[in-house]
Amino acid sequence: MNLKLEKSTLRSTVLAITGSKSETNRLILLKALYPEIEILNCSNSDDSEVMLKALDLVTSNDIHVPLHVNIHHAGTAMRFLTAFFAIQEGREVVLTGSSRMKERPIKILVEALKQLGAEIEYLEQEGFPSLKIKGKSLIQDKISLPANVSSQYISALLLIAPKLKNGLALNLEGEITSVPYIKMTLALLNELGVKTSFVGNTITVGHTERVGLHQFAPLESVFQLTVESDWSSASYWYSLVALSEVGTTITLSSFKKESLQGDAVLSKIYQDFGVETFFNNDNTNTITISKVKNCQLSTVNYQLRNSPDIAQTIAVTCFGLGIACDLFGLHTLKIKETDRLEALKIELTKLGAKIAVTEDSLHLESSNSINENVSIKTYQDHRMAMAFAPLALRVPIEIQEAEVVSKSYPNFWDDLRAVGVKL
Repeated sequence: MNLKLEKSTLRSTVLAITGSKSETNRLILLKALYPEIEILNCSNSDDSEVMLKALDLVTSNDIHVPLHVNIHHAGTAMRFLTAFFAIQEGREVVLTGSSRMKERPIKILVEALKQLGAEIEYLEQEGFPSLKIKGKSLIQDKISLPANVSSQYISALLLIAPKLKNGLALNLEGEITSVPYIKMTLALLNELGVKTSFVGNTITVGHTERVGLHQFAPLESVFQLTVESDWSSASYWYSLVALSEVGTTITLSSFKKESLQGDAVLSKIYQDFGVETFFNNDNTNTITISKVKNCQLSTVNYQLRNSPDIAQTIAVTCFGLGIACDLFGLHTLKIKETDRLEALKIELTKLGAKIAVTEDSLHLESSNSINENVSIKTYQDHRMAMAFAPLALRVPIEIQEAEVVSKSYPNFWDDLRAVGVKL
């Protein structure tokens, strides 16, 4: 469906944001490995639902029944499940996805798993899904891979590491990309009682039979973990507040000041746009984001290597405010749901922007006008839809295939209506 958003004014309100997709998907996989885990405040995103359905197939089918798992557009699920199925001894799985998923590289992860002894073959194009995986017991415990690849490859290996008989020592070669996401994975493992270390470019994870529990605890005991709400989803509310009048506030739950999520850097970045974040110390874990002043800057420059998922939001915010921006560290955006850099260039140009992109950067010139009633193509990318929606506070705008937001934030359009956006 296409949604027409009329020019609107934001009204202050309180909203609940569901659990982080990144944390949820890690914990869903860990729960499949360690059933004693209980997860609270799960993400309701399509990606998390896909993970749950795929793992339900494992528990509901005999190990000798070959499985066919289609994860559609869910890139995280493709990476995490490739590693998971590789260690399901005796299980044979065909893991596939959408046509776009079959264009997203997975060779680095597959080769790393093969170094550990995994049995994986490509069913179509070399280096890309679909995959045929025959689960085995992996006893090798040392591997190396390039450090500048998607952190999801690294996290996929770390998540299965506690179940490897000898644990895992992972050496990362070169400059590491998206460090916060790696640290998130390790922090969740630590919270469960798994021993890890991250020194220099070497990560080690110890073998662990049971998590979060004393070794003599009853087998029926559970270990609860509550997922923090999603900072990536919060980014669109930062953008909306930044494009609003001074005095506008939005309160969101549930967020932690000491977050595991790299995108929590939003609270610092958006100070440049006149937006302050107040962490409410009343046991509610809410934050209030408030427009306290108008942006005084003519240009901004950010290195987003550790938080590339907020690049689209920031670029559109800058365009809406009429300021220039230079964004760096964006090379992983080329292999997301779409080539996000090219998509941003095409759609912002339609709105009247002067923009250039390279393989890993974006450069936007300042602009004093925005073309009205432009129809934004979303390229089956949830973040394109949500990043451009805040421009409705400046001009009428149309969002194509608006339902794509269900991938990470199914309630987004309902929440927009709740704060006064006309659609």
